[in-house]
Amino acid sequence: MATKQNSYSYPIDPDWTIDEMNEVIGMFRVVEDAYEIGIDRQAIIDQYKKFKQVANSKAYEKQLGKRFEDASGYSLYKVMQAAKEKTAGKIRVNQDDK
Repeated sequence: MATKQNSYSYPIDPDWTIDEMNEVIGMFRVVEDAYEIGIDRQAIIDQYKKFKQVANSKAYEKQLGKRFEDASGYSLYKVMQAAKEKTAGKIRVNQDDK
């Protein structure tokens, strides 16, 4: 299966440490996987916990999620909603679900 070629940038704060950048980029890669190939629910939850160490307020999480969605078309919110609705297994978000 072909995946979308990344022609966008991840939202990065230059004040973050390398580890913080890795956690945020890791979260957005999980979001990409949820749209492109499907990903295990637990992998989403595990990466989200790491992401929340950086995006430690709901407002900051929403801001980063919106910046990523504007750039990529992929919604952090929709992936997290799908992960909350399903108790186990693979999560696959449909790009056409608006």
